Amino acid sequence: MHQFKNGTPATHIDGAVWKKSTYSNPSGNCLELARLPGGDIALRNSRDPGGPALICTRDEIAMFLFGAKDGEFDGMIVEN
Repeated sequence: MHQFKNGTPATHIDGAVWKKSTYSNPSGNCLELARLPGGDIALRNSRDPGGPALICTRDEIAMFLFGAKDGEFDGMIVEN
């Protein structure tokens, strides 16, 4: 099983099935995620699908999603 590292070009992750949020807008301002063999999850910028991927563990993604659902990051998208 191949271990991918942060910065691996997303196009080098063979067999990845990228999922984009239905909240994404037509200009492609979204992150896409793909489950990797072994359980890690890759993230890529949908505007640069061949660019570098960020590789996270399932637990890292879970903790982020729990925080996002609880509103912990809402201040990141509010303009001052």
